[in-house]
Amino acid sequence: MAARPAADREGVDASEPWWRRKRPRRPLPPPEADAEAVKAEALELMAAHPVLPRLVVFDLDHTLWPFQCDRLPKDELPYLYPQARGILNALKDRGIEIAIASRASRRKGVAKAFLEKLGIHFMIGAQEIFYTWSPKSEHFQSIHRKTGVAFKYMLFFDDEVRNIIAVSSFFRYSPDWILVGY
Repeated sequence: MAARPAADREGVDASEPWWRRKRPRRPLPPPEADAEAVKAEALELMAAHPVLPRLVVFDLDHTLWPFQCDRLPKDELPYLYPQARGILNALKDRGIEIAIASRASRRKGVAKAFLEKLGIHFMIGAQEIFYTWSPKSEHFQSIHRKTGVAFKYMLFFDDEVRNIIAVSSFFRYSPDWILVGY
């Protein structure tokens, strides 16, 4: 029987049991793109469209940032997708409200703490961040109550198709509804 190598190709000591091995560090987050350049491009695109939503609703995990709140190691700082900050700034400059509809974390307050660390919490009006097994219907009902914005004037970004399908029932009777998926 051949002897096991002392370290695998990633430099992890293979003689240690898997539960005692130190995980390799994740690569550093990508630098945020020049937020002003992204903002200018987004404003240019918005100017080309005569009708814009009154409210844009974002999911958090894998939509505004590329990880799950619960799975980011405690010693690692959260970060946004490179263009996210510029897009959020452009929406604010055009007077478009921003809301969050997320089942981001089972641990209470993690997602809100990330928003504060990233310095974007002040941009977001309605923050419906709570864990539930049901689709985002509850989140949207609450956002509608808090903002008073009709569903047909909302734009929704989410990485999960099941959430988009569930929320689309609110827009069924409106011919000009807009939903965006991945």
